[in-house]
Amino acid sequence: MKIIKVLSLFTLLSILFSCTDDLNTEPKVELSLEQLLAQDPNAITGILSKLYGSYALSGPNGPGSSDISDDPGESPFLRGIINLQDFTADGMKNRWGDDGLDQLTTTSNWDENNKFFRYLYNRIYYTIPQCNNLLVVLQNVDVENKEQIIAEVRFLRALAYYYLIDCFGKGVLVTEAEAGVTLPLPESSRVDLFNFVESELIDVVNNLPTSNTYGRANKYAGAMLLAKLYMNGKVYTGTDRYTDAYPYINMIVSEGGYSLEPNYGALFSGDNNSSSEIILPLIADAVTSQSYGNTTYIICGSMNSATMDTSLFGNPGGNDAWAGHRATKAWYGLYETNDERGELFWTSGHTYEMNDYKEWTNGYPSIKFRNTNYYAASGAATVFSNTDFPLFRLADAYLMYAECFLRGGGGSSSLALDYVNDVRDRSHADLITAGDLTLDFILDERGRELNLEGHRRSDLIRFGKFTGGTYLWPWKGNSVNGAAISNTYNLFPIPLTALQANPNLTQNPGY
Repeated sequence: MKIIKVLSLFTLLSILFSCTDDLNTEPKVELSLEQLLAQDPNAITGILSKLYGSYALSGPNGPGSSDISDDPGESPFLRGIINLQDFTADGMKNRWGDDGLDQLTTTSNWDENNKFFRYLYNRIYYTIPQCNNLLVVLQNVDVENKEQIIAEVRFLRALAYYYLIDCFGKGVLVTEAEAGVTLPLPESSRVDLFNFVESELIDVVNNLPTSNTYGRANKYAGAMLLAKLYMNGKVYTGTDRYTDAYPYINMIVSEGGYSLEPNYGALFSGDNNSSSEIILPLIADAVTSQSYGNTTYIICGSMNSATMDTSLFGNPGGNDAWAGHRATKAWYGLYETNDERGELFWTSGHTYEMNDYKEWTNGYPSIKFRNTNYYAASGAATVFSNTDFPLFRLADAYLMYAECFLRGGGGSSSLALDYVNDVRDRSHADLITAGDLTLDFILDERGRELNLEGHRRSDLIRFGKFTGGTYLWPWKGNSVNGAAISNTYNLFPIPLTALQANPNLTQNPGY
């Protein structure tokens, strides 16, 4: 998966078979995707890796290539998730301010022209047609483990739709049935999209294998995505779905065979591919899957030779340490003194207060993600990251179990407490009692455990603390001490380019 790279899957995949001499290579045969799989069913492995790669890479030919027409450095999927889920919330702020990034960091003045909204929207609508095209082809060819492959493709499509539902709230529902349709499709509501993804994932969980190749989805990855959909059901549809989330969370924690990684720091190091906790990673490799997105963006963006010894974290320093991301006191201030997770910040030469978010020394850079190994010896520092991104992991499922229980979704009070204390004990944080286990505590614990992993904005919205003035954090509403913001900000605006491309789309309220 880290090595195979396949050309674009849009409608046709051109594969050139050649006759080689000492001087040149001339293309002899050009095959469609269907013809290719009919001739070589084993090619499905490479094609499927391309779909997974759409979440980790910018394009098929290195970090300067892009599957979409957007900037290959700025537009990869995970970079978009970190920008939109973490920088817009209370934990992390970015100082660059380039062409729309200030709007995210200050959670203010969002509009349809912001390129960072466009990047994620375009990446979503790149991945969905890719999946649709392959599903059409798989109807007419035979490949090994065909039902499993189809389930994986449907999972990847559902994952793209999940982020559309969460971030933009509506869009166009296009499946393999509409492949090849050129007329603009009608707008689908958040509820319509939710219902589609729900039905897809229910089928997917039953057809995915209990174990799979590292980096590919198994039934527990499908269950995790479905559980996340249900946990946010009240936000997405107006109807509480916690009782539906519980069986899938319980499936993960009781049947999945996962266990907490003994050392928290190992989850975010270069050899985390051996972790027993990660349910689904986005794979990174410093040589074979280079990208300015993925964990490269997190690690390089958190480094600066002016105040840090970046080599400690596998970063070469200089121009390869981008001096962008720092934690506000709203994140760093969550930790008790003996919590090892609170030690994963660089504090020397930096201030606790972020009086100026554009000043590098205001706020603490997170060193949670790093490009050094935890267990094995580390090689030379590299620009591109070897550290896989844990998109889904067991600690998240443990905290979801406790939250689901507190919200009346089901489960055991003793297990809920045990799971939370297991997470805390791993980092030597003080254990809590049943009386401490409240929803407010769960939100804070999710901040301590999961921040900078693409969850924070969604968590704050689900807990009713993202918009309004009940909960303020530094630079919310473009104020150093935080200011109330409108409920409009619970969704991002639909990008102008999407509105122009499809007259059936309408803008989200307030924009």
